[in-house]
Amino acid sequence: MQLRIHTEPSERGASYATVLRVARAAEELGFDAFFRSDHYLQVGADAEEPGPSDAWLTLAALARDTRRVKLGTLVSPATFRSPGQLAIQVAQVDDMSGGRAELGLGAGWFEAEHEAYAIPYPGKRFARLEEQLRIVRGLWTTGRAERFDFEGEHFRLVGAQPTLPPVQRPHPPIIVGGTGAVRTPALAAAYADEYNAAFVSPEQAGIQYDRIRKALAENGRGQDSMRFSVIQTVCCGRTDAELRRRERALREPLPEYAFRGTPDRIADLIGQYERAGADRVYLRTLDLTDLDHLELVADRVLPQCAPA
Repeated sequence: MQLRIHTEPSERGASYATVLRVARAAEELGFDAFFRSDHYLQVGADAEEPGPSDAWLTLAALARDTRRVKLGTLVSPATFRSPGQLAIQVAQVDDMSGGRAELGLGAGWFEAEHEAYAIPYPGKRFARLEEQLRIVRGLWTTGRAERFDFEGEHFRLVGAQPTLPPVQRPHPPIIVGGTGAVRTPALAAAYADEYNAAFVSPEQAGIQYDRIRKALAENGRGQDSMRFSVIQTVCCGRTDAELRRRERALREPLPEYAFRGTPDRIADLIGQYERAGADRVYLRTLDLTDLDHLELVADRVLPQCAPA
């Protein structure tokens, strides 16, 4: 089981210096990856300084300021960037990092942040997401002497030059999530390298993983071609007092299936998802000033999770 750190810098008002400290700590402590959300507006919390930041601009800087951890988004809304722009950005981060970029891509859901920053919030977002996935993969895999054309309902590309060749072959990993019973499995099986179940119970995750496996078979893909992951908020403490202190610092209620408790308890919860089929866990870490929290998880939980 791989453990990854997931953060929400825009929602929590973190500066790049703060994000860099957490990313370097994650790297030094042995976590597999450092991911961040891709939002421009704070969600469910009072506004905090210094304000929003751009996910891929942040990851480009981290590509040069870290050395080992994978870097990615969970997830980038397909509404934020044109597919050509996104493909170029991610390929460049992959090159800058020596092959450590990963792209989580979703349909987009938070209408208020689109209105706040004059970003169009179109209809048929799921159909647009599928076209964007096709375009991103096409721009990453088209031969250097060729041009990429695409004619869809929502996007049209004519004579597009392929992106800078990604270091990872055939392309950086693509992550798709969602809980739909039909469209999500079909989309993941067609385009994704990883499926992520967000904030669901182990039982619900297992049901969705089975749907993905069925869709993979129908798509002619082997079961080992897909990684299965889950994301949950983490709140770890050695004592009740330490746990309560960290829970207060979250400034939001913990979800029902959060990784809350002692290190042994959290390792047991992670094990439940592993038995359901997950081989990768994203630890949603909200207090970016509490590096002792990361150290505790790395020291007491990480050793109990065998590498995938």
